Amino acid sequence: MSTWRHLFTVVTPTYNRAHTLERVYLSLCEQSFQDFEWVIVDDGSTDNTRAMVMGWQQEASFPIHYMWQRNQHKKTAFNRGVKKANGELVVALDSDDSLDTNALYAMATVWSDIPRNDRDRFVAITGLCARPDGHIVGDMYPRDLLDATSLDMTFKYHVKGEKFGCLRTDVLLKFPFPEEIAGFVPESLVWRAIARAGYLTRFVNQVFRVYHHNSDSLSNQGRDGQQHALGLWLLAYDTVVECLPWFRYRPQAFLMAAARYTRFSLHLRHSRQPLPAGHRLKGLAPRTLVGLMWPLGLLLYMRDRAR
Repeated sequence: MSTWRHLFTVVTPTYNRAHTLERVYLSLCEQSFQDFEWVIVDDGSTDNTRAMVMGWQQEASFPIHYMWQRNQHKKTAFNRGVKKANGELVVALDSDDSLDTNALYAMATVWSDIPRNDRDRFVAITGLCARPDGHIVGDMYPRDLLDATSLDMTFKYHVKGEKFGCLRTDVLLKFPFPEEIAGFVPESLVWRAIARAGYLTRFVNQVFRVYHHNSDSLSNQGRDGQQHALGLWLLAYDTVVECLPWFRYRPQAFLMAAARYTRFSLHLRHSRQPLPAGHRLKGLAPRTLVGLMWPLGLLLYMRDRAR
């Protein structure tokens, strides 16, 4: 018998986003499906976030849990939110975006369509993001309903662009974001680890999230090779070392990842930042890939430094 109090927990890490957090709140108030709670983890905000949330707690038709922590990082706040969750499924909603009015209802319907005896094989329901004008962000899936791992979707089907959905809380608790690694860590590292453990995702061509572009978001900051070199190096390492079974689908992606391995390792060396323990190249194939693409990696590093 299930011990979950809700079907969904919406987890929102936030930092000084009082000016956008109301957009999240209003979209939750408008949900056609109401079996959810909202967990807000405040990563040390100095604006009026706390006061706003306290007001919402008095009027909302759904439970709102607020936790404040000293400023650490989004990944730490997210891990804490997952630990607090009383929902079977976690919806990770940024503090500057919003849900489609029927998003939770649609996710619940797709989840219920998976036979109960098969659900242990699945970790997530993932749909699409749309901009405020209704345009889909990135690619749609090759079929309207497709069961695959997130690695299959990246390398085999080559689907690009922001995607969004919900994930099983119990699985997320087993695969937390690595807090011991300072700074930016790409979310895909966690999704890839879950995929390699054999968990499937049900991908659907339905819009769940309204994506609002912000120049100060982490997704944009992550493109700065010098500021976030460690996280981007970890992603390159993961590709050339841990994801080789998918090489046959997109060899070019692995070659470029090998070049980025050198690019970001040079940034780390320049800043005297050590590589994480246990993350050395192993095996002939990864070493060959990195050696082959070393000249391009060096050129990319020199371009970064010249900017």
